[in-house]
Amino acid sequence: VQLVESGGGLVQPGGSLRLSCAASGFTFSNYHMSWYHQAPGKERELVASISSTSGSLTYAESVKGRFSISRDNAKNTVYLQMNSLKPEDTAVYFCSAFRSSTRYWGQGTQVTVSS
Repeated sequence: VQLVESGGGLVQPGGSLRLSCAASGFTFSNYHMSWYHQAPGKERELVASISSTSGSLTYAESVKGRFSISRDNAKNTVYLQMNSLKPEDTAVYFCSAFRSSTRYWGQGTQVTVSS
């Protein structure tokens, strides 16, 4: 099983980034997918989640209206479009797949929002 995140980097406040997470080794379309972030010294927090069929989307209050999660089951990939980025969005962003009691994690990608 592999979840490989990409698309992180350094961006100025107000800028945008699009994170991708490529999945392999399991039946991607059967799994709900989520993005979490973890800032230094803080716990890992849920940012956004999308159901296996894209019928249900969930967002943390802090990112509503700025971030958008989507998935392409044909490409085994989940995305996180991040707009109007703020310094407090700085964190390592992790992709996660879950179904019933099974959860997989990626290694994370760093997002830094700074001028």
